[in-house]
Amino acid sequence: MQETLVRAWRNAEKLERDPVLLRSWLFTVARRLVIDDRRKRSVRPQEFELTPSDESPSGSEEDRTLAAIVVAEAMNGLSEEHREAILETYLRDRTVGEAAAALGVPPGTVKSRVYYALRALRRALHDRGETR
Repeated sequence: MQETLVRAWRNAEKLERDPVLLRSWLFTVARRLVIDDRRKRSVRPQEFELTPSDESPSGSEEDRTLAAIVVAEAMNGLSEEHREAILETYLRDRTVGEAAAALGVPPGTVKSRVYYALRALRRALHDRGETR
């Protein structure tokens, strides 16, 4: 209804002043707006907001345990240096500088090890069918 009146306002100088013609024009505009809205909804899927429960599916305890086992197996397939770099940076939540000090290597070496370790983990998880 509002859009119909807005269009009438925008086209006020072009509209006929005869009430019968004006009424017909308003009904035609309203009808076309309803048709356009229906067509738009049928082409585009309806949008909705995600609730916090929709954003992260709550997997069962068995699923989480299985995922942890798969990741642990993939981690065991890494070299000792790569495993330590992942452990320091991701699991112990240390910065690259802190991890470098803990491991006794330069920060660039930690960055490199983490990079190659993550690549190897992705490959290992992909090979095991874990795609998350």
